[in-house]
Amino acid sequence: MKNIETICICGAGTMGSGIAQLSAMAGYQTIQFDVNAAMLDKSRSGIEKNLQWLVDKAKISPEEKQQCLQRLVFTDELANCSADLVIEAIIEKKEAKTDLFKKLLAINPGVILATNTSSIAITEIAEAVAAPQHVIGMHFFNPAPVMKLVEVITTAQTDPSVVNTVVMLAAKMGKTAVLCKDAPGFIVNRVARHYYLEAMKLVEQNLATIETVDTIMEVSGFKLGPFKLMDLIGMDINYSVSNIVWEALGKPERLTPSVLQKQKVDAGELGRKTGKGFYAYS
Repeated sequence: MKNIETICICGAGTMGSGIAQLSAMAGYQTIQFDVNAAMLDKSRSGIEKNLQWLVDKAKISPEEKQQCLQRLVFTDELANCSADLVIEAIIEKKEAKTDLFKKLLAINPGVILATNTSSIAITEIAEAVAAPQHVIGMHFFNPAPVMKLVEVITTAQTDPSVVNTVVMLAAKMGKTAVLCKDAPGFIVNRVARHYYLEAMKLVEQNLATIETVDTIMEVSGFKLGPFKLMDLIGMDINYSVSNIVWEALGKPERLTPSVLQKQKVDAGELGRKTGKGFYAYS
């Protein structure tokens, strides 16, 4: 098992920011990288706000907040990303992820490369880099500081010591790690396709409204109805996952991506992050 002291989080979007906060709170020196300096500024402000909320709720002390912030470094220079372990949370495109991993390996020979992809095959990412044994899936759920589950996805080439290190890391971050082998949709996204797709079929067939479906699911025990959850995740991400799982499984009819959701993506109505999805957000 590798000793981890410094973690680099690549990507300063909602997920990357949440993981960076988790890393710093768990006591690790944390580097957050993004090519967009404005995104880094937004991430820094968001993390400070989240930590202050924890102080106000007496969940951490003001001293712990300051220590956490002191462990965080923000950079838009890839050359500064020297770490023991990398967690990438960038755009959901295989070529972008593999290109990033290749560059990071050149900077950090022997680094563990963890991808937060929600749908791309870990094996395909691993096979594209020079050290496939160091590549693993570490799939957090949104919002990362709150959701307890982390899927740890292995390939046939993943070094067992890498698996042990990542499982230990998840536990230190206060997460419950669930191991699974690389497969379309992993566990959660494969199971969840029906939650989203059947909900949209009901609306497409005029059997129920969006609000009705969400209300029924929430009073049945789900924290968020499927439409509210798609808005939170991001329509583009959710639709992309549906397509990847559908295609990887041989395009079964029951998993056909929804036309209703495609219309939202085409219109740029991606959910909370754009101010409008299935619901409108001020």
